[in-house]
Amino acid sequence: MAATHRYELTLQWTGNLGAGTRDYRAYSRDHEVLAGGRPPLPGSADPAFRGDPARWNPEELLVSSLSQCHLLWYLHLCATAGVVVTGYTDRPVGTMTMDGAGGGGRFTEVVLRPEVSVAEEPMREKALALHGEVGAVCFIARSVAFPVRHEPTVAVRP
Repeated sequence: MAATHRYELTLQWTGNLGAGTRDYRAYSRDHEVLAGGRPPLPGSADPAFRGDPARWNPEELLVSSLSQCHLLWYLHLCATAGVVVTGYTDRPVGTMTMDGAGGGGRFTEVVLRPEVSVAEEPMREKALALHGEVGAVCFIARSVAFPVRHEPTVAVRP
């Protein structure tokens, strides 16, 4: 029997400026994501959709989720393969295309660009190869309906 994990949170709209949604321009898109006593995560819409640029938007959070999942699985695979990672930075880019159907759109791809440091030169080739294995186990990447590509670099930095 397969294990099941549930992820619960609370999303609280904080953008009622006094008139509710009486008019499309009369309310803020601000909200907070709350979960299990953690600090609130301030959210809004993308600024292109009348959101607050100082807050996280759902599109950024989707890209972040893919990047985080890749990182965590990659570190696991490296640890079990004897690859000592000494540093990791990702600068992912997600591309969303508007399709014109009522203002909707969809993600067409996310490109992860991890910059990895490993302890020794002989680990470099395996460190590069392990990025290709993450897609088979990353929960988030396996759940999306668009390609998640990887453009990793690996340097030796003990």
